[in-house]
Amino acid sequence: MTEMTPGHGAADRSHWPADHPAVAFGRVGVLLLNLGTPDATSYWPMRRYLKQFLSDPRVIEEPRWKWWPILNLIILTVRPSRKGKDYETIWNKERDEGPLKTITRAQAAKLSQRLNDGRIVVDWAMRYANPSTESRLRWLMDQGCDRILLLPLYPQYAAATTATACDEAFRALIKMRWQPYVRVAPAYFEDPAYIEAVAKSMERSLAKLDFVPEKIIATFHGMPEKYLHQGDPYHCQCQKTSRLLRERLGIPPEKWLTTFQSRFGNDVWLQPYTDETVLRLAKEGVKKLVLVAPGFSADCLETLEELDGENREIFEHNGGEKFAYLPALNDSDEGVDVIEAVVRRELQGWV
Repeated sequence: MTEMTPGHGAADRSHWPADHPAVAFGRVGVLLLNLGTPDATSYWPMRRYLKQFLSDPRVIEEPRWKWWPILNLIILTVRPSRKGKDYETIWNKERDEGPLKTITRAQAAKLSQRLNDGRIVVDWAMRYANPSTESRLRWLMDQGCDRILLLPLYPQYAAATTATACDEAFRALIKMRWQPYVRVAPAYFEDPAYIEAVAKSMERSLAKLDFVPEKIIATFHGMPEKYLHQGDPYHCQCQKTSRLLRERLGIPPEKWLTTFQSRFGNDVWLQPYTDETVLRLAKEGVKKLVLVAPGFSADCLETLEELDGENREIFEHNGGEKFAYLPALNDSDEGVDVIEAVVRRELQGWV
């Protein structure tokens, strides 16, 4: 480590041994946290990623004795190859990485430019695969960050997303002798900056279409319904986001639907299901449909392949004629507006 300049809080080392390493401190770190993406689309990288993800007890709340053989003997045998092919359809070939990694990196870079403050260091990390949360926390400390703001990039709180991202950070902190002071930014599902950003992004995307949708679906990532009954606030926060967004856009309730996607396994998940709703609308004669995913801060497999691919196919193969998926905020100006607003608010008193 290098010692900070006096303006950033230099240590008094007069009583230290001559060979004692200098300790950097006095800066503030901002760490953007997102879900993760495999390191490659071939079998073994996909298997490593899926094993880490599906072994997380926050994601799969089943007893280990019951889930371990299902995961290791069945799922991790067949699923890596299939999901690898899905990732291939959206892979950033130029950077050889998933789009979630590309976008999160860009979000961090643009946030740093916006803040433009030498006291603040911005970085990003993934809960699963790379770059790991622990490695980036340690890097921030090496830069002299003795205060760190964790920002899980999930507008709505869920144990399987926000909580596990924080768990991973806290596990890293357990190993540290000199821990940084840590803040965790709260969910921003009803933050006016977030609602306005999504609305403006939607308005811009809708204006580019060559059709006016008959129905708009706000689709959120699903979860087992039992998680709701066990006290997870995610469902309620999704519903509020959807209502606030519809009201801001001035869209009548009969034209707007809220659904849940990406179900996995045999449990009953939050309903109505997105794919079944798309199928029903097509069979009922809806010809023009738009999907938007306000729970995703960045486009990824669940939006690009599942929504814009699978659900488009369902709609068009069952009588639908015009279909559009509106992109996530990503690293757009509106997207960085939201992150900047949350960060500036949560850093008050530190900078």
